[in-house]
Formats: sequence, C-alpha cells, structure tokens
Amino acid sequence: MLDNVTINQLRAFVAVCDQGSFSGAARELRRAQSAISHAIGALENAFDVALFERNTRKATLTAAGRSLLPDARGVISRTEEMKMRAVSIAEAGVPQVSIAVDTYFSRAHLIECLRTLQADFPTVAINLRMTTMQGGERLVLEGTCALAVTITDVPELSPGTIERDHLCDAQMVTVCAPSHPLASSGGPVSREEFGRHIQLVVTDNQPDAEKTQQGVASERQWWVNDLGAKHDLLRGGLCWGHMPRHMVEEDLVKGTLVKLQRRAWHMRALTFMISHRRGYSFSECETRLVELLGRCHASQRGKTREKVVRGR
Repeated sequence: MLDNVTINQLRAFVAVCDQGSFSGAARELRRAQSAISHAIGALENAFDVALFERNTRKATLTAAGRSLLPDARGVISRTEEMKMRAVSIAEAGVPQVSIAVDTYFSRAHLIECLRTLQADFPTVAINLRMTTMQGGERLVLEGTCALAVTITDVPELSPGTIERDHLCDAQMVTVCAPSHPLASSGGPVSREEFGRHIQLVVTDNQPDAEKTQQGVASERQWWVNDLGAKHDLLRGGLCWGHMPRHMVEEDLVKGTLVKLQRRAWHMRALTFMISHRRGYSFSECETRLVELLGRCHASQRGKTREKVVRGR
C-alpha cells in the first residue's frame, strides 16, 4: 500500500497541519477542498492509520499524525532538493572529476578539498583513485582518469603524451620506532650508519614500472606497495624509512615514532605535480579542484623548512 503514496498527498498533509484546516490547505495549494480531503483519506488508507481526529472542527493531529509529520516534511524537502539538482543538471550538465591521487599526498587535505568542491558543485560526480608511483599517470594514459596527482621524481611514463604542472610541496621526515637501534643513536646519523639497517621503501606494484631509488640509502631494503602498510611496519620497529610529515605528526607527538637527524645527507622537498594529457582543457570544476589541492601546506610557505627528499 505504501507504494501508492504520492508527493501531492504528503503536501496536502503538511499543508493541513500548517494551515490548521482543510479549507486553509486548499487555499494554500490552490486546490478544491474535496481534493484535499481525498488526498488525506488516501494517505490514511495507505498508512493504515488515522492522521487527524474526526470529532473536532479544527484539524487536530492524532498521535500517529504527529509522529509521521516530520517524515512527510523530510520527504518533501528531499524532493525539492532533487528537483533543484535536476534543474542544475539540465542547465549545465553533470560536472565530473576523475582523478588519481598518490598515497603520499595528505589525505586530510584531500578530504577537505573534496568537501569544498562538493559545496561549490553540488551535482559533481567524482571518480577518485588512490595510486602509487606511476599508477596515476597510467590511469591518465588509459583514459580512466583525466588528472593525476603525481610525485615529480617518479619517472614519466610518456613525456610526449603526459604534461606535468607544479601543484605543491610537502615535508618528509626520516623516522623509526623508539625500539629501533637507530633511535638510540644520540645525534645525527650518517648515511653509512643508515645503510647498516633495513630501509622500508614504497614501490610501484606494476611489474613493468620503472623503479625510483630517490632517498634510498641502504642496500638492505624491504619493499611494500602501500603507504599505510609502511606506516604500520615502521611503528612495529622493523625498519626505518622516510614518511610524509603530515602522516606521522601524531606519532612524533605521542612518541610512537621518532625523527632521525641525518648527517651530511641533504634532502629536498617532496614535490607534487598535476598530470594530464597534453592539450587537455580543464573544466571549471577541475580547475577549482586543482586550485584547492595546490593550497597544500600553504600555511608553511615562507617558513624555514628542513630539506627533505622528493623520493621515498
């Protein structure tokens, strides 16, 4: 029976409640009073409950009616929202963003950017892929994604096809667990000393992907293809490695990871690029997202920052 409930019946129900009478609802909705009475009767039959008391001249809600009124208002509100979205889509089409984002990019910043984008473009359809190394540009070449957030030191798959534009920089830190031997070094650690211990390195899981060795100091390496797994293994005290500062900031405060000072080993910032096919024309929605993503760590610009590697 509930399948027979219509939006017009719900509007009549709400109007009677708001106007206090069937005649008032009829004037509000510009319908005959008999039509309002019929709509309420049909609604009561569908719900199998009485919505209004029948022994009073004023439209007085029953207990069931009071309980169902907020639901009726909610359905009407959602219907109006749907209509507005449909109008927006009809006028401008559905804005779409398909983007691959490297796992080293700040997840919190990405979420905030997507939240803002959704507020600016309520009808936007987003295809988001989290990738590692060359994975993002591979999706661009395949046509799965139009854009990719890539790290500049990652080898380009097809320089003649893919174009990269600077997006933002991020800080990296070298860390290990407090139980790791390097944590008790008592001062800056030489590259040679780092090389005596197992380094945890994130690598591309594509079999034909070109490997990057930026920031690698040890001959003894464990490779993982997931940044979250690297984070867990580092906290487990098994290895040392480089991590984005935004991902380990809380660990450094709590002491679950410690920052290692490097001696005579100078590093640069981790630089993110936005990759796309050459000649690609950005939509208004995509332009806005790139603008938001590029604000990463904007509050830190102009401050003195430690030099860190672009690689991993």
